[in-house]
Amino acid sequence: MNGCASCHLQHNAQGQNSLLRAVDDLTCLNCHNGSSNISPATSNVLAEMVAPKFGHAFSLGNTPHTANEAVLVNQNSHVTCVDCHNPHAANRVASFPAAPSVRNSQNWVKGISATDGKTVVSPAVNQYENCLRCHGTSTGKKTSINLGYLPLRAVSASDPLNVIPEFSSIATSTHPVFQDRRSMFPQPSLRFNQLNLDGKTLGRTMGTRILCTDCHNSDDNREFGGKGPNGPHGSIFPHILERRYEFSQAPIPGQLITNLFPYPDVSAQGGPSGGPYALCAKCHDLTQILNNTSFSEHARHVRQDGFSCSVCHTAHGMGAQSGNISGERLVNFDIKVVAPNGATPISYNRATNSCSLTCHGHAHQLRTASAAKISLGLR
Repeated sequence: MNGCASCHLQHNAQGQNSLLRAVDDLTCLNCHNGSSNISPATSNVLAEMVAPKFGHAFSLGNTPHTANEAVLVNQNSHVTCVDCHNPHAANRVASFPAAPSVRNSQNWVKGISATDGKTVVSPAVNQYENCLRCHGTSTGKKTSINLGYLPLRAVSASDPLNVIPEFSSIATSTHPVFQDRRSMFPQPSLRFNQLNLDGKTLGRTMGTRILCTDCHNSDDNREFGGKGPNGPHGSIFPHILERRYEFSQAPIPGQLITNLFPYPDVSAQGGPSGGPYALCAKCHDLTQILNNTSFSEHARHVRQDGFSCSVCHTAHGMGAQSGNISGERLVNFDIKVVAPNGATPISYNRATNSCSLTCHGHAHQLRTASAAKISLGLR
């Protein structure tokens, strides 16, 4: 049981506002630091946010959280506990409601509507609405090399860090975060249950939606079989990803990629023992991918050449439209890795399962429909 005095002092408070016992996040970390002086023990959030993990950073001295700040965080880049949790309303997560609803730990937090990226939603109903305080239309968003490699997509909206176009209803294809899955199981590789961190036991049933935290989560989170806190506090993997996901890179677009994983382990296990694409394997059966069930060239690209999923597929969704790349099947090439084939723009045609681009020192050309039929053994 906690009373007001657990966080507040009537006199001589150290915090600059709200009569807090300590400055900003340090108030929360007095308890959420793995210490044994709390019974029952609270989650060790501090361990998720410091090295060797990649964590949501504490607010800098010149960008603190303020009690009356705007819900849409423009320019004032910071992440504090109270940006995502309401300390007066949060409760322990004893059960997990269906996506995309907020969990009890985020009761009465504020969010931003995905409809226009500006309207305040108070309280937030869906988990992603709280994420959109910073990851939507807000200005002054920044990338950090500490968070890892960031692909540059061939087709992108004007603000590549705004996830709203990528998940919107007009996206050609998208992971179902803002909207229901358009067809429940259209992909041969899609599992009926997400896999727990051990990569073997069945976790939550695959519903019509997924959460931001199904990918961006603590690598030892409790929901999927670990002992750590749930949520994107921090992870041993870049971009605060729950499991390992390697990004192929090239010194110059079109040349040979540098981080090859030929004949990769298809393990979905979390932690360092997971395969290079363990995050994808949480929801997708990679044996189906490597059996060419959905695309005739998957096995050669992934198993033999060691290409990451990230070279051809965007993880969120298709954030803009293009005449050359439709965005079907989340295909949107990383132009840090691939280059045009001469004067021909980078293109993809799903009907012929072919593309026009230069990659790993080899020029690819779109095939005709008849050539595609011959290649697939259809005539």
